[in-house]
Amino acid sequence: MKADPTVPGQKLWEDVPASLPAALTRLIQDCPDREALVTGTERITWAGLDRASRDLAAVLVARGVNRRTRVGLLMGNGIDWAVCAFAVMRLGAVLVPLSTLLRAPELEQQLRVAAVERLVLVDGFRGRDLMEEFADLLPLDEQDGRTPRLPALKSAWRWDDLRSEARPASTALADALEIRVRPADDLAIMFTSGSRGAPKGVVHTHGNATRAVASGLRVRCVGPGERLYIPMPFFWMGGFGGGLLTVLMAGATLLTEPTDSTPTPEQTLDLLSRERATLFRGWPDQAARLAAHPRTAETDLSSLRPGSLEAILPPHLRGRPGSKANLFGMTETFGPYCGDPLDHDMPPQAWGSCGTPFPGTSIRISDPETAEPVGPGEHGEIRVRGPNLMRGVCGRSREEVFTPDGWYRTGDLGHLDADGRLWCHGRLDDMLKIRGATVYPTEVEAALLTIPGVRQAFVTDIPDTTRAARIAAAIVPEGDAPLHEAEVLAAARTRLSAFKVPDILRVLPSGTDVPRTASGKVDKTALQRLLTR
Repeated sequence: MKADPTVPGQKLWEDVPASLPAALTRLIQDCPDREALVTGTERITWAGLDRASRDLAAVLVARGVNRRTRVGLLMGNGIDWAVCAFAVMRLGAVLVPLSTLLRAPELEQQLRVAAVERLVLVDGFRGRDLMEEFADLLPLDEQDGRTPRLPALKSAWRWDDLRSEARPASTALADALEIRVRPADDLAIMFTSGSRGAPKGVVHTHGNATRAVASGLRVRCVGPGERLYIPMPFFWMGGFGGGLLTVLMAGATLLTEPTDSTPTPEQTLDLLSRERATLFRGWPDQAARLAAHPRTAETDLSSLRPGSLEAILPPHLRGRPGSKANLFGMTETFGPYCGDPLDHDMPPQAWGSCGTPFPGTSIRISDPETAEPVGPGEHGEIRVRGPNLMRGVCGRSREEVFTPDGWYRTGDLGHLDADGRLWCHGRLDDMLKIRGATVYPTEVEAALLTIPGVRQAFVTDIPDTTRAARIAAAIVPEGDAPLHEAEVLAAARTRLSAFKVPDILRVLPSGTDVPRTASGKVDKTALQRLLTR
């Protein structure tokens, strides 16, 4: 894509492939034999992924998939997921990744919101018979087509049937559709939800997705030839944008593990060592557990380098505690839009910040009530604008989603300092008013995490009809560290103003995870129930 000198900032993107087919074509020209995806039990090169997805694209076209057809995909991580997803996207059809955690009512809601027309799914997952579990939602057969409950859904295809089907003699029609894909064409609908809200379908285009990923490669330290470990499911942005599309845009290799079972630490360590992983961007808790595992000391992880989660790195490669930026982003921005390079320490005055906006991204802090911009250091709602931003949200008008001048109201609270770094203070709807004072849950959580023996902290409010709302916190201890509520509260009082100290505090058993939504976020309503029972 050539730059237009009349468009400010467009030169940033002149060398960035502006669609998935364009990015795949460039990779096949540059490094066809480089591995694209390795799962531990299977592997495929970029040339192999190109061939397999082109063949499947021809099958999909023969079955009625066209430009703009919305295709749902329900299966676990693996090469099959990547092949099917690339086949859909290279046609100009719209991929709708669906969580394997969904139950029938949740799946029905997402299929309806995204107006999915074709659904590809596996027979079973982690002991569940998906064909039986979702039978009431699926079309009876190819001829009957639509179901009364989901009028948009025309077909539901078993993955085993689809991949075993002989491809048409010619891929000419599929190739013709691919040539017509443009940056403004929709690429995918990703589902996300707040900690309290219903899931929403976020619509991303080829152009905004490729630019979002490209703008963060330097900060995330992902370049050509990297071997990036990401365990996140592909139906979440961390696995899809942060994994599959990241290695596509960088010319790298993705290392992941099947999600149809939970890998053991030994299996993960073997994968990292055998495949010479260079970057570990997994779950922070996972990195800490691996670092503490007896096998780690005798496992060759010398290929890992800075830019990885630091718990898994040897001490001489780690930065100073707290010195790295907290990458900050959301599904609506196709992943992170703010951060500083993960292989360098920030200056001490920036510790705890989210770093600086990625190239092309603009950030404004606005007063939540007046919508007027506020100055450096003042707290307000974070608003974002740039080429990385989604096209819109399913079922909502542009006016409902964006301001007249194109800003997206993120609902996040934060401030920009004098150096332009972003500091996040939680969600606007999570901001607490306690006895007339403002309390940010993230601030209380950060203080609790400094108490020795505390591994995780989760803070919310407890509404009370007889008195002001109360602050409540759940903490998870580190290993077998003995923690007592009274001692934790006493330590909290030395770190927090009196009105910020939790009124209710529960110490959960080590290894406990708090309730989460289908998109992986903490379920605040369920957390409140946990803290009040």
